[in-house]
Amino acid sequence: MPKNLLDIKLLENLLWEAACSIRGEIDAPKYKDYILPLIFIKRLSDVFDDELNTLSEKFGSSEKAEKLIEIDHSLVRFYLPKKARWESISKQTTGLGEYLTDVVRAIARENQKLQGVIDIVDFNATTAGQRVISDESLKRLIEILGRYRLGLKDVEPDIFGRAYEYLLRKFAEGSGQSAGEFYTPKEVAILMSYLLDPEPGQEVYDPCCGSGGLLIKTFLRFRDKYGHDTTLAPLKFYGQEILASTFAMARMNAFIHDMEADIAIGNTMERPAFLNSDGSLKKFDLVTANPMWNQKFKQSTYENDPYNRFIFGYPPESSADWGWIQHMYASLKDNGRMAVVIDTGAVSRGSGTSGKNRERDIRKAFVDSDLIEAVILLPENLFYNTTAAGVIIVINKNKPQNENRKSQILLINISDLYEKGRPKNYLPDSTIQRVYEIYKDWKEEEGISKIITIDEAIRNDYNLSPSRYVSKNNQDEVLPLEEAIVEFEEAEEERKKADEKLWEIIRSLRGESG
Repeated sequence: MPKNLLDIKLLENLLWEAACSIRGEIDAPKYKDYILPLIFIKRLSDVFDDELNTLSEKFGSSEKAEKLIEIDHSLVRFYLPKKARWESISKQTTGLGEYLTDVVRAIARENQKLQGVIDIVDFNATTAGQRVISDESLKRLIEILGRYRLGLKDVEPDIFGRAYEYLLRKFAEGSGQSAGEFYTPKEVAILMSYLLDPEPGQEVYDPCCGSGGLLIKTFLRFRDKYGHDTTLAPLKFYGQEILASTFAMARMNAFIHDMEADIAIGNTMERPAFLNSDGSLKKFDLVTANPMWNQKFKQSTYENDPYNRFIFGYPPESSADWGWIQHMYASLKDNGRMAVVIDTGAVSRGSGTSGKNRERDIRKAFVDSDLIEAVILLPENLFYNTTAAGVIIVINKNKPQNENRKSQILLINISDLYEKGRPKNYLPDSTIQRVYEIYKDWKEEEGISKIITIDEAIRNDYNLSPSRYVSKNNQDEVLPLEEAIVEFEEAEEERKKADEKLWEIIRSLRGESG
């Protein structure tokens, strides 16, 4: 076994070989349900062995160290019973599916933090009487993952975490439309972490955290800035995810990156998990999120909200974009900032049209209150569940006056600053750095950025699309089909409400009661 740390490329190749070894037997989107927990077990086992060896040296023998750990599990990060250690797993030749399922349950029993994280997978699961993944495939996975140690002295948490994220991206590429539920492209997450630029002691929140990528990139940005300085107050991370399997991935991802994060499961819009003792929403310094775009919620979600989140207006049922944004805003401290990546239509729908439009009215309230700091238009075809471009909206509850940001909005158009990739485009490091410097220095750059006043936004009927102010190749702004559909649905929703009101008036005039 190699004595040097595994490099990122070797580790990525190892993990991808593991995925390829079961290709064809199960659908690609399901790879992660079996491979990620196994990788996690391997990491836990190797780290446990490292800690056991250290304690053996301290107390004079491995037998004594074993007995002490059995009595006091807090001596190690995670306690693994003997059957759950990789040495035992690799020797198992029959009934692997049942054995591994018992292993993850045993690990969860011994480690409360891992309950509902590692024990949700059933390696012995069947569909129509057939095993989802065979013992032969599990044996291949165990053999491949057993080639290298993944302990404390073999691979840095950051490198292992990056390889883990690489595997998530690979799963996303094979998952088609469902991928956006758990994965935000790495470079988009990095850009958002640069925009938020976390400071010591801050609390960071993602209300729809998926596999945890945005929180992790914020953590890594903090580490890049301050290194491993233990004298600084650490960041505290909070996230909520509705899907059980994705929630488990987020928890595993945080553990693998060696970061402390409070990840909760549940529907944030219906039942936000982080509350104060009086039942009000907990507030955070920074919020980072990529909610599902144009999600549909019933009006009752907004009208019956007990947390006073939707103070700027109720979004239409056709798109919850401004519902999510209002939840995040309500979760910010008085000097808090947030960055959310959302459908491009969120910054333009309804502008320039006659009649009422609820999204424009909510956007108007945010602009009039001088809360929107920046809007960044991304290139097309970055995300795995859509070819649409997306925008990052930065909201600041306390814009710095000394930098003349009051009553101004910075609009950045990087729609053509991308590299071609397969199967998706991506943002190069140079683009991320360029956007960060424009935002940090609050400057205009020909063909890239424009600073507008609130008055200018008002003259454009609260259209904040960067392409309206910073055009590329003299192209006119064209409404994408997806946005046109959402606008049509909202108009239809308003028409139905108007019809209902009209009939109420007619029935009242006729003296009818229903």
